[in-house]
Amino acid sequence: MGWRAYGVEQGSRRSALDVVAKQLEEIEAAGTWKTERVITSTQAASINVANRSEPVLNFCANNYLGLANNPEVIAAGKAAMDTHGNGLASVRFICGTQDIHKNLEGLVAEFHEMEDTILYASCFDANAAIFETLLSPEDAVFSDELNHASIIDGIRLCKAQKARFRHRDMGHLREQLQEKKDARIKLIVTDGVFSMDGNIAPLCEICDLADEFDALVMIDECHATGFLGQRGRGTDELLGVKGRVDIINSTMGKALGGAMGGYTTGPKEVVALLRQKARPYLFSNTLPPAVVGATTKVFELLMSNSDLVEKVQANTQRFRKGMEAAGFVVGGDPEHPICPIMLGDARLASQFADEMLKENIYVIGFSFPVVPKGKARIRTQISAAHSEADIDRAIQAFRAVADRLNFDPANVKLD
Repeated sequence: MGWRAYGVEQGSRRSALDVVAKQLEEIEAAGTWKTERVITSTQAASINVANRSEPVLNFCANNYLGLANNPEVIAAGKAAMDTHGNGLASVRFICGTQDIHKNLEGLVAEFHEMEDTILYASCFDANAAIFETLLSPEDAVFSDELNHASIIDGIRLCKAQKARFRHRDMGHLREQLQEKKDARIKLIVTDGVFSMDGNIAPLCEICDLADEFDALVMIDECHATGFLGQRGRGTDELLGVKGRVDIINSTMGKALGGAMGGYTTGPKEVVALLRQKARPYLFSNTLPPAVVGATTKVFELLMSNSDLVEKVQANTQRFRKGMEAAGFVVGGDPEHPICPIMLGDARLASQFADEMLKENIYVIGFSFPVVPKGKARIRTQISAAHSEADIDRAIQAFRAVADRLNFDPANVKLD
């Protein structure tokens, strides 16, 4: 890589850059260097990649419903720009709230069967906002140890009593709730679906504990909204606890069109307090009209038709069964289109992904620190935009690469 060749400055600046360069060299030496491949087409099941002569099948996007290049969604975004402009050049409470923002917030609340919704630039912002706004030193927050980084960072910002329970360990959560049973507000927070493993939170048990200890339940639904559950309403619908989850944070940047934006939906009192005090809301520009218009169309499509939900679920089952029949260890819960193909070794995961690209299948290897050491994997993600032929072709490519690398998937263990 030759990072040290970039400068010969002396003194404190050079010393600081040397520290940075050493970290870069360590990442490269560990075989975990992340290279950004350049896509030269729209996000879709089949994409064009720079310096490649033919399209490749994309099996690692969060484009679960295939809506990132949907013509109706794109047209709605363009129409919103025609009527409402390119941007607001303002935050919401000054002069940045348009009728389309209020309309979308109403649609989101209706979709989730909640009272009200507040929009953010991202779900990272939604998670950064809620804990500091809602909780004080008199309160307590209980967080699954594998929650998303944005939840972890958001909890760090608040002054509440903090408790982290072992991943999906309800006995450990019970112990912590008992220990802090006298807290004024008790908030249990979990990913609805954990993105690296594709496994689903035990919401039934969490809600039972919340009832027992008079706690609130909040879930991050970024990898569930729009496609999990019979109508795509999310993890609470899938597990039959709709109405028992108090607060939902989610994103418009994955299944809901793939652009950007996030939200909190829940009790009107919580949303009202966030409008008054949430720093990422008060000090960040309003979502641009194109994103609002496009996302509004996505919600309208989902609330009128469940075909895409059914398609991604059928594709998921086809892929999982095919990969398991080929001998691969597929992680995650069987209902979810995140299908981690477990490889174990970090270098192997990176090499495997490169070889898959030679087969015209776009996937990425995940290794430490994104996932635990020894748990490297290819995290595939299935889309409603994939055809059955696409699914079968990807399975064939995994088989071919495993043979070429003399890799026996039977030797991989999940535990």
